[in-house]
Amino acid sequence: MKGRRATPWARIELLVLDVDGVLTDGLLYYSARGEALKAFHVRDGHGLKLLAAHGITLAVLSGRRSAAVRRRVRELGIRHLVQGCADKLAAFEQLTRRLAIDPLASACLVDDTPDLPLMSAVGLAAAVADAHPLVRSAADWVSRAPGGRGAVRELTDELLRARARPRHSGRRG
Repeated sequence: MKGRRATPWARIELLVLDVDGVLTDGLLYYSARGEALKAFHVRDGHGLKLLAAHGITLAVLSGRRSAAVRRRVRELGIRHLVQGCADKLAAFEQLTRRLAIDPLASACLVDDTPDLPLMSAVGLAAAVADAHPLVRSAADWVSRAPGGRGAVRELTDELLRARARPRHSGRRG
């Protein structure tokens, strides 16, 4: 979060995503039988597949439970999904220990105040354009697009660009 130095983009090994308001537009559609639909942006999904192909581990942490989320995450090949997660920080810490990834080599993309503790634990905290104002002000990076409308793809493009930049060794010649 602001006030600390963000981890360089090229060093990110893990991207943690929220669902409602990040992978979706945050609207919840209910029928008489319960939650019926969630809309996911296809370009966000393509960006996530590109990140995975470039060696970045992906994880989804959601406070809600949804069969649609489970299906979309499986379709994208994301192996790390925690639904019904009341404490995303604890879930994140457990995940990074299990994967042996430094928490500061992680990024998150979130949208609301329950995600502030997670933001403070990662090396690069990102927010969607329509995130809560406190979340946007705490973020190292804010997308131009709102959640569910290409924000994830913006972040994935930035991460991929950072990995493609040549690293300077500090040596001349």
